[in-house]
Amino acid sequence: MGVVIPLKDSRNSKAGIARLKTLVENDMASVNRIILDKTKSDVEMIPELACHLIDSGGKRVRPMLTIAAAQMCAYRGSDHIRLAASVEFMHTATLLHDDVVDESELRRGRKAARMLWGNEASVLVGDFLLGQAFKMMVDVGSLEALRILSNAAAVIAEGEVMQLSTAKNTTTTEDEYLAVISAKTAALFSAAAEVGAVIAERPKDERAALRSYGKNLGLAFQLIDDALDYNGQQGELGKSIGDDFREGKITLPVVLAYRRGSEIERKFWQRTLQDGKYQDGDLEHAISLMDNHRALENTIERARHYGAISCDALAIFPDTDHKTALLEVVDFCISRTH
Repeated sequence: MGVVIPLKDSRNSKAGIARLKTLVENDMASVNRIILDKTKSDVEMIPELACHLIDSGGKRVRPMLTIAAAQMCAYRGSDHIRLAASVEFMHTATLLHDDVVDESELRRGRKAARMLWGNEASVLVGDFLLGQAFKMMVDVGSLEALRILSNAAAVIAEGEVMQLSTAKNTTTTEDEYLAVISAKTAALFSAAAEVGAVIAERPKDERAALRSYGKNLGLAFQLIDDALDYNGQQGELGKSIGDDFREGKITLPVVLAYRRGSEIERKFWQRTLQDGKYQDGDLEHAISLMDNHRALENTIERARHYGAISCDALAIFPDTDHKTALLEVVDFCISRTH
């Protein structure tokens, strides 16, 4: 089911993010301590719900980008720790909100928080985490870092609303879909990388390079997620194969298959995704249509394209272990289990 196309110029995809984890290990331990401290509350449900998701095995790629970028830019202070924790809280809040909007039942292989505590509690705890994130940003005292991360928060919210407008809309174009994921996913990757350079007071070209690196990495990351929903492995994904299909999500593989399909095939997509009328064997038929029209293959090719842009953005930096680690992150994101 689906065609896998690895990066032709993969530097060391087997290394995954091992090098990155080693380089940021000490600082990430401090980030984790802050996360535990900032989830404390006299309201018992808040730490219970927040920790349910935070402790569920996420790789914490986004805060690691902030730490690695700051280290690569020779930052010598400690404010990058709080910014990294802010990034992780922003990400966690969006996951809590996403699961409510998408009515998801699983998150990282466990029951979604909304299934245990309800939609209202999930939304409100997400808001609590956003509040904590902004308090930490203020504590850092960098107006530019605050501007970048607060702008990302606004863009992410816009992306969520944009996704609502494309939900179950089979006529969504590729440009429209890319605009959604650029806001929903890539914005936080971009901000997470850029603030590492900002806190180190690096010049505009280095900030722009890390901003581009993060944005294009985020696009590649999301496109691979789109493909994995139709040809991944549940144990790797932490969710059921075909969740996007069953939830009526319009992702790039659907956009491509719909555009390239016959009138009969388009009626199938309309019946399932648009009207929500599912029959036995529909998911398998959807995957076969994607294979026939190379939708999964082309989605992965587009991810490779954005991955290449992400890698090129780092070319202005000298060759260091940190730069190598950030390049390997791109390979890791694209070479995940398909």
